[in-house]
Parts: sequence; structure tokens; C-alpha cells
Amino acid sequence: MGFLKRVREEIAVIRERDPAIHSALEVFLYPSFKVMLHYRLAHKLYLKKHYFLARWVSQRGVRKTGIEIHPGAQIGKGFFIDHGHGVIIGETTIIGDNVTLYQGVTLGGTGKECGKRHPTVGNNVMISAGAKVLGSFKIGDNSKIGAGSVVLEEVPSGSTVVGVPGRVVKRNNQALPQEEMDQINLPDPVKEDIAGLRRENSELTNRLLELEAVVRELKRRSDTEQDK
Repeated sequence: MGFLKRVREEIAVIRERDPAIHSALEVFLYPSFKVMLHYRLAHKLYLKKHYFLARWVSQRGVRKTGIEIHPGAQIGKGFFIDHGHGVIIGETTIIGDNVTLYQGVTLGGTGKECGKRHPTVGNNVMISAGAKVLGSFKIGDNSKIGAGSVVLEEVPSGSTVVGVPGRVVKRNNQALPQEEMDQINLPDPVKEDIAGLRRENSELTNRLLELEAVVRELKRRSDTEQDK
């Protein structure tokens, strides 16, 4: 793909997904746009085994944007980083098409692996602010990772993951339209668990009151028979 065509695609993606952008000219000031220009050049140098030059270009991008993408990472089309400060993408990360990351996301390793040690992110995935995905496993297509989640194992396609450690709280295996790729409409498993405990506690309380009423009635009848 030619450079100008790639730039036009980057501009279109940012304008589509960020309502704060009001003109194409603003995109040139956007961190996601700047860092992807650096990444594309650094990745080409990396593939040609010019590792020092690749890291030099990459680190210039880090200093300008606060976003660190290793030159060895593989990133597909339609990639978008919203705000982006603090985003880290490791060397063996593979990212599919139409993926959205928010600020503070880490796609990292565990520090104990060799070879492929970073995540593989499928197509049409959203990873919310502050989420950490650590290890060599796959985030399936059409999945959403909730803000602040720590994901340590594979995520099936079409899943919603929240919590620390992250757990699947919803799965439908369907493509997500862009209007649903947000950080708000996520299940709250802790709230759901507390609500379940409250229901069970209420049921047990009602049952106990019923049993106490039965015991009182039996005691009353016993006292009545003794009086006779």
C-alpha cells in the first residue's frame, strides 16, 4: 500500500472514531496519527533487520506521543488509539483489523517466555482504558475488554471481559457495530454477585421467619393441650 493511501486511511479512521476531531487538518496533531507514521517506518526497518534504526525511529515516536509500539509488532488495517498516552505494545504482538485501544493499555508479556510472548488480538476488538493483556494468547474477534481489566488467558470470540483477573461475563460471538464499541455498556459481575447474594439472603430470611412462625404455633398448641 502506498504512503499517501495509508495516510488517507489513518485520517479516515481517526475522524470516524473520535467525535472530538472536527477537521482533517486536526488529525495531523493527533498522537495516534503521529505514532503510526513512526511505527510504519520503524516496522519496515525492523523487517530489513535494521534493528537499531528501527528502535531509534520508534523511540522518537514515544517521546512525541507517550505511546510505545515496538517495531516488531504486527498491526492490521483500521487500527486506532484514542488519546493513547501510556499505551505499550510489545515486540511479538499481533493485532488484527479494526482494533481500538484506549489510553494506558498494555499488550505485554509475562517476562518468563521466549519467542512469541505477547498477545494476538483478533479483528474488531476494543480494549478499554488501563486494561492489561499479558501473555502469549489470543483475544478473539469481536471482543471487548473492560477498563482496568487484567487479562491473563485466552478470550473466546465475541466475549466481554471485565475484572482483575479478567473473566468472561458475556459472550455472543457476533460482530460488534461501531456504536457498541464503547467503554460504558459492560456488565458488572461484582454488582451482579452482590445482587444474587441479597436475593438469597432475603429468601433465607423469609424461610426462617416462616419456620419460627411454625415453631410458635406448635408451642402454642402444646401449651394448650397441657392446660387441658
